[in-house]
Amino acid sequence: MDQQWAEKLILVNRDPNGVALVTINRPSSLNSLTRPMMVDLAQAFKSLDRDASVRVIILTGSGRSFCSGVDLTAAEDVFKGDVKDPESDPVVQMELCRKPIIGAIKGFAVTAGFEIALACDILVAAKGSKFIDTHARFGIFPSWGLSQKLSRIIGVNKAREVSLSATPLTAEVAQMLGFVNHVVEEDQVLKKSTEIADAIVKNNHDLVLRYKAVINDGLKLDLARALSLEKERAHDYYNGMTKEQFRKMQEFIAGRSSKKHSKL
Repeated sequence: MDQQWAEKLILVNRDPNGVALVTINRPSSLNSLTRPMMVDLAQAFKSLDRDASVRVIILTGSGRSFCSGVDLTAAEDVFKGDVKDPESDPVVQMELCRKPIIGAIKGFAVTAGFEIALACDILVAAKGSKFIDTHARFGIFPSWGLSQKLSRIIGVNKAREVSLSATPLTAEVAQMLGFVNHVVEEDQVLKKSTEIADAIVKNNHDLVLRYKAVINDGLKLDLARALSLEKERAHDYYNGMTKEQFRKMQEFIAGRSSKKHSKL
């Protein structure tokens, strides 16, 4: 990996194989976010989305925490800023990012860090890591989606408990509830995340982007409308394919089939 974002508190490394690693790099403060860090994180995702060489993004934190939330010593600067500006909002830019985002979670993902984790497409967490919502404890109104997204993933009652009581949600429980995909030893978090990223990179890049989009867009609709959306996009996709593309698809499938038979 050879390229870094200008700001040292947000590092971006691009691997030649198409996987980018974004690291929140303020370990002395458990990776708490200042306003400039939020802006840089947002711009990092915007840049990676536009970079044709990047196919999957892994997001992690340095040290013993993923992200402990907003730096409350600079709370006024953060919360009285233009919270509606999509250009400086990392969660908005993550949601706009067409590339799959894998969250590699170690230690704590607290409040804003929890919301950033919720903006990832896939989560790999270290054993014993915790997701904590402290909005109610500190009198902070959620604005990055925690009040709406969490209940849709783990269920309304459990989400109420997690948010209203500030009870930690462990990685192990989060996995059982369908929020976390994999729970591994801490020293295996990046390895497992990279394995998933490499598996995605091997697939058809255009279809990966379209598939992520139809899943995420469909989640905003009721099932009947979501199924119609899938039909519409499938129709547009196949209508847009050339005879050459269909031929290559058939050759690829035939090649995969012959490899399977040769192993038998």
